[in-house]
Amino acid sequence: MNKRNIFLSITVAVAMAFASCNRSTIYSQYLHTPLSGWEKNDTLTFSIPRMQTDMELKAIIGLRITDAYPFKTVCLIVDKAISPDNIIDSDTINCSLFDNDGMSKGRGVSCYQFNYHVSNMHLMKGDSVAIHIRHNMKREILPGISDVGITLEEKQ
Repeated sequence: MNKRNIFLSITVAVAMAFASCNRSTIYSQYLHTPLSGWEKNDTLTFSIPRMQTDMELKAIIGLRITDAYPFKTVCLIVDKAISPDNIIDSDTINCSLFDNDGMSKGRGVSCYQFNYHVSNMHLMKGDSVAIHIRHNMKREILPGISDVGITLEEKQ
């Protein structure tokens, strides 16, 4: 075997190992926001493809922030549109990022990761979901949030 084939074999084996570690994750994606500021009217959209079977899912918001974030909390509006039945659901999530002493509740050193449960969803075979996330803070431009993500896990 040449070096390229060995490297390819190892890469495929590692990828398969990581994929099998968390079989309950159905969808996971992060979108970047400008570190200079996430604008209030800049809605992030996540398009989840059609379900292959009926599923009970748990929706989790992921946030990555830097030391430039100026507040202890962030308020997010999460809108879910389930097709083809046009079911619209909206949640307001108040995310506590720091304790009263200013210590981060997330993991990290200069960039912190936070995860927040949003809601549970029952999706039928053939359903697809569009999830829209925007911030609802008084400040129009919110600095220090680098990424916002959504993860859908099969509810156990």
